[in-house]
Amino acid sequence: MRLIVQKYGGTSVGGSERILKVAERLVETQQSGCRVVAVVSAMAGVTDGLIKLAGELSPKPSEREMDVLLATGEQAAMALVAMAVNALGAKAISLTGAQAGVLTDRIHTKAKIANISPKQIHELLQDDYIVVVAGFQGQTAEGETTTLGRGGSDLTAIALAGALNADACQIYTDVDGVFTCDPRVVPDALKLEEIAYDELLEMAGAGSKVMQSRAVEFAKKFGVPFEVRSSFNPNSGTVAREETANMEDVVIRGISVERKQAKVTVSGVPDVPGSASRIFSAVSAANISVDMIVQNASDRNLTDISFTIHEADLPRAEELLAGVVNEIGAKRLSTESGVAKLSVVGIGMRSHSGVATRLFDCLGRSEINIQLISTSEIKIAVVIDGADADRAAQVTHETFGLSKAIAAPISG
Repeated sequence: MRLIVQKYGGTSVGGSERILKVAERLVETQQSGCRVVAVVSAMAGVTDGLIKLAGELSPKPSEREMDVLLATGEQAAMALVAMAVNALGAKAISLTGAQAGVLTDRIHTKAKIANISPKQIHELLQDDYIVVVAGFQGQTAEGETTTLGRGGSDLTAIALAGALNADACQIYTDVDGVFTCDPRVVPDALKLEEIAYDELLEMAGAGSKVMQSRAVEFAKKFGVPFEVRSSFNPNSGTVAREETANMEDVVIRGISVERKQAKVTVSGVPDVPGSASRIFSAVSAANISVDMIVQNASDRNLTDISFTIHEADLPRAEELLAGVVNEIGAKRLSTESGVAKLSVVGIGMRSHSGVATRLFDCLGRSEINIQLISTSEIKIAVVIDGADADRAAQVTHETFGLSKAIAAPISG
């Protein structure tokens, strides 16, 4: 009997009517001859509401208590989904992340999964239960509740699919799949039928909100294919899997925009061993994620180092780096919020030339200034002013022929 893991996001369980629709889909899947494990997120808006409430009570709530608080959102959703399934005459039971065997490290609010022991899930499936698991959460070896970061329910679903050796993993969300660009920015964006793990990982890391990047990393590492599809219609979605040779025929798979970024520049850094390490050690010690890093060529034994972070982390980064700049003998610390990152992604870039030229040319003709440039084997990313983000995505999407009206494969 096939085993299916289905994940439902916050909008999919955003009210009683939607929860009933999810329950109906779960029952239909079981009746088609499958064993079913459902992973659910908190109802839409619940997590943000809890964060807001915590902020009203404490200017700096402890991360441990935030984990305890935020885990309740998924627990409420899992119980409601199980109730709905039972009301339809099927058998369902809800499990917290801990009860499902999700063991994590000790890093609160951004925990990593260390191991999954799904013995209880297997036993319940053998008794014909639909097992509804709270996403986004786990437990340390000491029994402390932890959460996996925003979007962590994706990671829970894919990790469970791998641990259970599931036949399929379906990520149900409020969009029809992965698009060549956010349809809210580019209305004629094209839904992709398939995407390689590496491409989706780059797009997720570049600002696409369809999947959590850590979940995609896990899927790639353990070879867990999955499908991103809508919970509001029966249409097929986008399958993420290992790349195949013919995937390189498409040069650019998609475009991502990440807003609310900040640029940090440390100027006049002495070009000696250990300077960069001191800068980034201070940032990482505060659990601030650094994205793009660009270092200028050394001039008179001095160099400039620029990097991007989320703008919410900027005040803390400025506080930490003020002392470091003096310590390493750098000349100046400058920062800028309100920037955005535009990325073009495609494994076809490995075998086709001219992508960077076309990108820079289309942005230049549109009078969009590029502040930083970073590249990888399958991605070119640029930092631009946040006010130009939508226009930059639109002209880039058109330049690379990604719209429905120009859906033919691109040659280099």
